[in-house]
Amino acid sequence: MPRYSYDHIHLRSKDPMGMAHYFEKMFDAKIIQSIQSDGQPRIDLDINGLAVFIARVPADADMQSSPRDPHLGLDHFGFRVDNLDEAAADLKRRGAEFAVEPRTIRPGVRIAFVRAPDDVRIELLERK
Repeated sequence: MPRYSYDHIHLRSKDPMGMAHYFEKMFDAKIIQSIQSDGQPRIDLDINGLAVFIARVPADADMQSSPRDPHLGLDHFGFRVDNLDEAAADLKRRGAEFAVEPRTIRPGVRIAFVRAPDDVRIELLERK
């Protein structure tokens, strides 16, 4: 039986470097720039061992705006934190926009959602 394990998250953006700088500013991501085999520039992030790839969407692409809640497909990805209030305060100092402020969803579990560029949603999750 095959075994599956995490490898990466792949985001698309009209401004990959702008997206990368957001993650660098908010989450202390390390930006890794390289050239793909097809000669195109590539931007990857390392967020404490989490691999995030950012691909450019052509400026002339015919795209509708990002879907709003609820929608089909990838809804968000999450970062676990030890102290949600501390993480939220730190992100607000850095300029993060919160889609959902920190709240308790059940005993021992608190969440919040940050809205990143291109309407990417990031959940912050504290489990006690």
